[in-house]
Amino acid sequence: MSGRFYRFLTTVSRWIGSWFFALVARGIATGYLLLAHRRRRASCRFYRIIYPHRNRCYHLWCAWRQFLNFTDVYRDRFLIQNLDDISFATQGLTHLETAARNGCGAVMLMSHMGNWEVAARLLKKSLPRLPLLLYMGARPDEEIEHIQKNAVRKEGVTVIVADKNGGSPLDIVAGVSFLGRGGVVSMAGDMLWRKDQKSVPAAMFGRSIRLPEAPFLLALVSGAPLIVFFAFRIAPRRYRFIASPPIPVTAASREERTEAIRRAAQLYADRLEEAVRRHPYHWYHFNDFLGQIVP
Repeated sequence: MSGRFYRFLTTVSRWIGSWFFALVARGIATGYLLLAHRRRRASCRFYRIIYPHRNRCYHLWCAWRQFLNFTDVYRDRFLIQNLDDISFATQGLTHLETAARNGCGAVMLMSHMGNWEVAARLLKKSLPRLPLLLYMGARPDEEIEHIQKNAVRKEGVTVIVADKNGGSPLDIVAGVSFLGRGGVVSMAGDMLWRKDQKSVPAAMFGRSIRLPEAPFLLALVSGAPLIVFFAFRIAPRRYRFIASPPIPVTAASREERTEAIRRAAQLYADRLEEAVRRHPYHWYHFNDFLGQIVP
């Protein structure tokens, strides 16, 4: 979806209602399911691993549900920006509030599940005094992402964009400094943006996966708690935000750092697997994520 078409769609939807946005978005999802062969194959493989005893039609139906739900990400972005018509319930949000109140900050580990943008914007509205910084990846020539980042910044959220080259080392320094001031630094824990990016091995659904090292290393170096955060759409215009108890990332010596990061990464993978089992159609990672069977 191009930025020009997205602006046209939102403008028309303001006039005649959000149903028009939903209708067009579902048409686009249908087109992706039929024409985006690589993404469809990746989704079907993912659901085949989760549901090994179901047939091929069921896996395709799961992918269809996934694609349809993904359009709600765009629709709710429109609703929160133009109608302010989304409510939410929270679970475990005190973990973030306590970390900020204690002055140690927190590393908030998000995933490609649910709608992180709605979460960031609603969190900032409900907790306006909570300093929030988002690390976001950048895809070349992606106009909608540019619109998205500007909208998040307007809510008072600090955004640091890392391109495919990984950004500047000063970006990490900025994150450590932000944590030192009691802020919350949010990073995606399930996406590698380039092949040479430093990663950590873990397992999920009995398959090998690679997770970015940066969030776990940032928590280890700063001493800030690592909190896994999910934002699930539980009904039209209603979300549930879930913040897990902090994952410890500590090491008594430099030699123990690698193992401490590996343990934390596996704990995150376990919570991510649990979340996928509960909300299987909210998984918006459209690349092959699960690797070979773990011996």
